[in-house]
Amino acid sequence: MSSNEHTNTFLKLKLDIASSYGPDFRARITKAWAEIIDELGKVSERVSVKGPEYIPQVKFSELASLPPERADEIRRIGTVVIRDVVDDKDARGWQDSLKEFVKTNPDVPGFPAKDKQFFELYWTKPQVEARSHPNVLAASAWLNNLYRDSSPSPMEGVDLSAPLTYADRFRIRHPGGGWTAFSPHIDGGSIERWQDPAFRSCFDDILTGDWQKHDPFALRGRLEARSSLYDRANQASVFRTFQGWLAMSETAPTEGTLKVFPDLLLSNAYIILRPFFRPLVPVNSPGILDSKNWEYDISYADFPGIFALDKGFGGPRPTPESHPHLMLEQTMTSVPKVMPGDTVFWHCDVVHSVEVDHTGQEDSAVMYIPAVPTTPINKAYVEKQKETFLKSTSPPDYPKCSQAFAGIAREVGDLLSPQGVLAMGLTAGS
Repeated sequence: MSSNEHTNTFLKLKLDIASSYGPDFRARITKAWAEIIDELGKVSERVSVKGPEYIPQVKFSELASLPPERADEIRRIGTVVIRDVVDDKDARGWQDSLKEFVKTNPDVPGFPAKDKQFFELYWTKPQVEARSHPNVLAASAWLNNLYRDSSPSPMEGVDLSAPLTYADRFRIRHPGGGWTAFSPHIDGGSIERWQDPAFRSCFDDILTGDWQKHDPFALRGRLEARSSLYDRANQASVFRTFQGWLAMSETAPTEGTLKVFPDLLLSNAYIILRPFFRPLVPVNSPGILDSKNWEYDISYADFPGIFALDKGFGGPRPTPESHPHLMLEQTMTSVPKVMPGDTVFWHCDVVHSVEVDHTGQEDSAVMYIPAVPTTPINKAYVEKQKETFLKSTSPPDYPKCSQAFAGIAREVGDLLSPQGVLAMGLTAGS
């Protein structure tokens, strides 16, 4: 798409959205915008007091009996640490095995090129074992069931209690600084949030001005949402209820861990409405946070935080300049210290980043394992994904490359459980 086409497309998209939500769209979202800005100021104060302890933490053994108010807290913040999902010994063993795998196969894809720490590997035995671990799958099912559906008709082909496997990568990060590639961003779709009608319907309450009613865990719109309209590599085309990782090492704040914006309702509301407003003062002005210094404007093409790529678009990638009211420098919160076998999960809309510096003494190692429910779209993806496992190639959502390295997992017998076999779309005789 050329620059002019891009501009025209985005201008038309804003106009179409404004008209589709009725003649009082401007008045309703202008009122909502001021309310959201006011609430964001309060969140900044709360988070600064508690820091990492603001993030909910639960034990895996507690999930089945977790009180409803704790589940609601997880829904509001959008992030949770689930402890003791896997035995420490198993998790540390996986890290040792991955290090040995990389040593045996020095040409595996990863970056930085001269000191690989983030590996574009999907089918190593430790990854396949971790994804098929019964506790990992049980935690995924619990997370999937945080979503809810209020419509009377049943959802054909949907089972939140039957998790599927989505193959992702791993990192073994060394102490030091300079990880700038993972600044605050949102996964699971870029301009698609506004451009795809089904995806946009997930934010209808925000776009009608009733932002307080927005439910990031409303299931219906998510099922048909297309998070990948441009077939961009590394863009998940499935519905992940949560992105997540499993720790293979100890990792604490300042040691290269995950950071999140800990209020999912407010970040969604603010980011979805941001393209319809522009500041009346310079972004570095002391008055930039005052809602009176912003006005409704759909005459400019930008969707702040969205940027063009060779194929499709990236983002949302909010910054202090593009999304000042998020106050990212104060509100992006490191998750609490984790131990091997603990997991961290964050909702697919959560603004998140990775700490630039790792000030610890040991490697920080995690495997990315999202929570993925059974839906028609997800099941179709898994059918394609299992063929890449059997052929030792990269999964469908990722750049095409061979995974046929010495010691790679190749068989059903490499999975740890019958549940894991089903989650991969495989059968015992595959």
